[in-house]
Amino acid sequence: MTIQEFQKLIEDIYFEKDNGRGLDATFLWFIEEVGELARALKRGTREDQIEEFSDVLAWLTTMANIQGIDLEEAAKLKYRDGCPKCGHTPCRCP
Repeated sequence: MTIQEFQKLIEDIYFEKDNGRGLDATFLWFIEEVGELARALKRGTREDQIEEFSDVLAWLTTMANIQGIDLEEAAKLKYRDGCPKCGHTPCRCP
């Protein structure tokens, strides 16, 4: 699945509810999921980690949908030439 396909899937599933909740409340849900990911990374199983990475990605995608941001285009814009600071892949920044 591409980033664009995932973004469309999340939009189809959740956009009406998430847009109604608004960006501020959605951001709070995102932060909660980041906390759950942090706990899973520290003491969770691989399955826990996979689930929490998925949740964080979904909530990030939801915020992008609310704001009308195409995540695939955003990623290309910033990272297509390698590291945004040094321009190399892999990064050569000190």
